[in-house]
Amino acid sequence: MPGHVGGSPTAALAEPSSTFWLDTAPSVYRARVETSRGEFVMEVRRAWAPLGADRFYNLIRAGYYDDSRFTRIVPGYIAQFGIARDSAINATWVARSFPDDSAHHSNVRGTFAFAMTGPNARTTQIYINLVDNTRNDSQGFSPMGRIIEGMSVVDSLYGGYGENSGSGMRAGKQGPLLNGGNAYIDREFPKLDRLVWIRVER
Repeated sequence: MPGHVGGSPTAALAEPSSTFWLDTAPSVYRARVETSRGEFVMEVRRAWAPLGADRFYNLIRAGYYDDSRFTRIVPGYIAQFGIARDSAINATWVARSFPDDSAHHSNVRGTFAFAMTGPNARTTQIYINLVDNTRNDSQGFSPMGRIIEGMSVVDSLYGGYGENSGSGMRAGKQGPLLNGGNAYIDREFPKLDRLVWIRVER
């Protein structure tokens, strides 16, 4: 099943202290993303941001991102996802932060990284750079890979809501999305594109 590798993904999502989350990601892995606009492929290089690469890898294995939404699409800036499909999962993970990685690569078009509100505050949300956003380099955002297939799909994600749908984590306006999950998002922002599933391809 896409996004699910062994064990009980549902149980793992409910138990962030489980040993499931201690798995180390491969040095290089690819994540194929199925969306309502088509597919794209994210290539993750652990050497770029090892802690981020591990967290992303395990969230994918657990099916965290399956049936979620691209909640923040700002044309000429970024495409962001990572708010889960329901409030129970969000409640478990919204404050489950992990330490920062040192930034080794620039935020150029097609690279992606964990979003954050400040130092050591990364959790589950990922942004993809739609353009060169090198101004983000000095703020501690550490890219962990790049889109190697389907960047045109990422470019086509619906961005008509701009900051009104997902806002930024730093803006502190994501509460209704976290508490309401897909039910709220689909009601208030029905045009947002869906992230159907992500699966790891080695």
